[in-house]
Amino acid sequence: MKKTFLTIAAALMLTAGLPSLVSAQTSAVTNAILNQRSGLLDKARVDIDKAIVNEKTIGKAKTWYTRGEIYQGMMDSPIYSKQLQPGEGVQKAYESYAKTIELDTKDGEFGKQAVAKMDNLYGHAFNDAVNSYNAKEYDKAIENYKLASKIKPQDTTAVLYSAYASEAKQDYAGAKASYNQLLGMNYKSVTLYSRLFQMAKQQNDNAEAAKVLQQALVAYPNNKTFMLEDLNVSLASGRGEEALNKISKTIAADPTNSNLYAVRGSMYDQQKKTDLALADYRKAVELDPNNFDAQFNLGVYNYNKAADAYTKASKMDLKTYQTSGKKFEADGKKYFEASVPYFEKALQLQPDDRNTLTSLQKVYFRLGRTADSERLNAKLQSLNKK
Repeated sequence: MKKTFLTIAAALMLTAGLPSLVSAQTSAVTNAILNQRSGLLDKARVDIDKAIVNEKTIGKAKTWYTRGEIYQGMMDSPIYSKQLQPGEGVQKAYESYAKTIELDTKDGEFGKQAVAKMDNLYGHAFNDAVNSYNAKEYDKAIENYKLASKIKPQDTTAVLYSAYASEAKQDYAGAKASYNQLLGMNYKSVTLYSRLFQMAKQQNDNAEAAKVLQQALVAYPNNKTFMLEDLNVSLASGRGEEALNKISKTIAADPTNSNLYAVRGSMYDQQKKTDLALADYRKAVELDPNNFDAQFNLGVYNYNKAADAYTKASKMDLKTYQTSGKKFEADGKKYFEASVPYFEKALQLQPDDRNTLTSLQKVYFRLGRTADSERLNAKLQSLNKK
């Protein structure tokens, strides 16, 4: 019996080191869990970081889930969070839970828990991004917004704010990518289309600007800003009739916009549709007496009528003039007098506008208002010297 006992004891001594060799592969995870439960998260972190590089534990869902819990615990701790770099806790916790789900699926023991834990990380990532943005650390903000988006792929807020951060650092390519990502998520807003349009214009990419504008009009067919931009594109490309149809549609959507009537009046003027132009100018002034273009153009309308009457009178032979010339001159004077309040209002709105000054100076002269004519002529001379 004694010999047997000694043999067993010897065998135990010989094999005493073996369990440590085998269990060392999993002891790091065990120690990490024990330290985590004891609140020693710094030590738990050291242990679990060893486990994720060990070939025996790197492929186990439990290893990664434990790592996620430890980093999330540190992140939430007022003490241990100071040992982490900004955003490190969220990033490593996310990586750990994502790896857990990859190894265990969403239905596994640890995978299910990882899914629930990951949802809680969104708020942390988003808040870190906001803090970085407010500190004007835009790269960090974008990184954290993108992380928040990974955590909740269906969420649009983080993607939108990522676009704002990219614009803040003047990374227009990055901003455009985020805005287009939103479009791919069926997210639409007037602001989104406006920003894409403005960025295309800033980059002188007219084709892209036109494309975005058409997309915007499909989404928001009655938006007056998009309709006006579309009108400007048509005007710039010389498609007058198309532009006229567009502005009439815009007026129907925004019937109290004085500027729209003034613009359409100018277009009617170009087409020699004087009566329609006059009606629009009057409507523009009715809606907004301070509409410079409408006031000036009403002055021009009356000025041209006066000039036409005087021209006809000057071309008459003596006999015809004696019969009807005085009437034409009287009509001309009447139209000159009618132009005065419009030109004077336009000059009040833009005191240094040379076209208004010149036109009104001539009207004053034809009406015999010599002092007023000389006053405006002196101002014109002064402006010409500048």
